[in-house]
Amino acid sequence: MKYYILFGPPGAGKGTHAGAIAQKYNLKHISTGELLRAEIAAGTELGRQAKSLIDAGSLVPDAVVEGMIESAFDTIKGVDGFLLDGFPRNLAQAADLDKILEKRGEAVTAVVALMISDETIRTRIKGRAAVEGRADDANDETISNRIRTYHAQTEPLIEYYKAAGNFHEVNVDGGTIELNRAKVLDLMESFA
Repeated sequence: MKYYILFGPPGAGKGTHAGAIAQKYNLKHISTGELLRAEIAAGTELGRQAKSLIDAGSLVPDAVVEGMIESAFDTIKGVDGFLLDGFPRNLAQAADLDKILEKRGEAVTAVVALMISDETIRTRIKGRAAVEGRADDANDETISNRIRTYHAQTEPLIEYYKAAGNFHEVNVDGGTIELNRAKVLDLMESFA
């Protein structure tokens, strides 16, 4: 089984490129954002708790997200691996993911990092809010909080995965979606 992490700041294009990667390599795309939005849409207790945190630009507790991911690993069949999008978001989650995979005799295959500037983050998130009607993406302070959270909590994962020898970066700051997708798929070819 292969376990890929699609890494990058909010608005880098993880959701945009994940489907093409998953289809080409027979991977199950696991988006923590989509898992949480499904809970919110269903009106579950978890969904209500998650919504208040997300609306404030905060993150959902690690144990909740990790439980959803481990359940997916256990129940999804007929794929050659998984493409994690939005997880891990911090060093504790990365260590927990390593433990989850170790129990299976597995490890992270590769981290595919989509890198963009903070200014591009702002532009893309506001564009996404307009297209998808996601109110949590339209507020300037929420966007600023997401950028601060990314730099403080998620960016340290770059050094973590570089030290593990499985970090691979592609610059998707400019260019069209098609051009950036080609760059991402070229990178995937190097270790798929």
